[in-house]
Amino acid sequence: MGYLVLGLSALAYAVGIIAQTVAARRLAHRDRLELGLLARLATDRVYLVGFTAQVVGFALAFLARATLPLYLVQAGASSAVGIAALLGVFVLGLRIRWAEIGALVVMAVGLFALAGAAQPSVAGPMPLGVGIGLVAVLVLVIGLAWFAARLPGPRGAIALGMLAGIAFAVLAVASRPLAAGPYLELPLQPLAWLMVASALVGQSLLAAALQRGSPTSTMATMDATSVVIASVVGIAALGDQIAAGKAAWVAVGLVLVVAAVITMAIVKPHESAVPNRVTAAIDEEATAR
Repeated sequence: MGYLVLGLSALAYAVGIIAQTVAARRLAHRDRLELGLLARLATDRVYLVGFTAQVVGFALAFLARATLPLYLVQAGASSAVGIAALLGVFVLGLRIRWAEIGALVVMAVGLFALAGAAQPSVAGPMPLGVGIGLVAVLVLVIGLAWFAARLPGPRGAIALGMLAGIAFAVLAVASRPLAAGPYLELPLQPLAWLMVASALVGQSLLAAALQRGSPTSTMATMDATSVVIASVVGIAALGDQIAAGKAAWVAVGLVLVVAAVITMAIVKPHESAVPNRVTAAIDEEATAR
C-alpha cells in the first residue's frame, strides 16, 4: 500500500508542476523576494489547481513516510519531473528527446534499486539536537533567499530552487516521525508546526524560482537537493532501515535518480511549450467570454 500511495503522490506532484508553472509565469516577476507572492497567486485558478495537486501529493507522501524510508519517498516524489514530461507528451502532444527517454529509463532503474533495498519501518523519535538544527536551517534558508532573489534569470531560479529543496528536506525530515500518528495530536506537536512553516517557505521559494527559470531545471535542482539531504538525515538520525546487504543499492539508486533528474534539466526539454500552450488556451477562453 505504501508503494501505491507513493506512486499516486508523484502523479499529483507532476500535475502541480505544470499548473503552478503556468500560474507563476502569468505574473510579472520582480528582482526581489515578494512576501505577498503566494497571496497574488492565490487569485489565479490555475495556480489553485496546481496548489491543490501539490497538497494532495504532500498528503500522500506524508502517509507513505509512515512505513517507507525517506530515501525512497523523496526519490519517488522527485520522479514527478519525469512524469510531468510524459504528461506533456501524451496530454499536450509535446515531443520528447532521446536524452530525456534515457533519463527516464535511468530514473526508473534507480527507483527500482531503492525499492528493492527499502526496509519498511516506523521512524524513531526525533533527537532534540536534530530538531533544533532543522529550525536553524530553515531560518538560514529564509535569510539566504533574500540574496538569491536578486540574482538574475536562470541563476536566480537555480539558487531559489536549491533553497526550496532545503526547505522541503526540512519538511520531509520533520514529518517522518509524525507520519505514523496519532494524527489527532498533530496540532500539539512542535514538529508539525515546523512542517507547516517549511512548507510555506518552500512553496514561496518554488513559486519565485518558477518565475525566473524553466520548470524542469528548477524542479531538478529542488528535487536533487531535497533527495540527498533528506536521505542522509533519515538514515543517520531517524533510523531509516536498509535491507541486509543492500546498502550499495541505496547509494547507486540515489545517484541514478539524482543524475536522471539533473539530466532532464540539462537537455533543455520542450517544457517551455507547456506553459505557453496552456496559457494560450486560458487566454482564448477568457477572450471568448
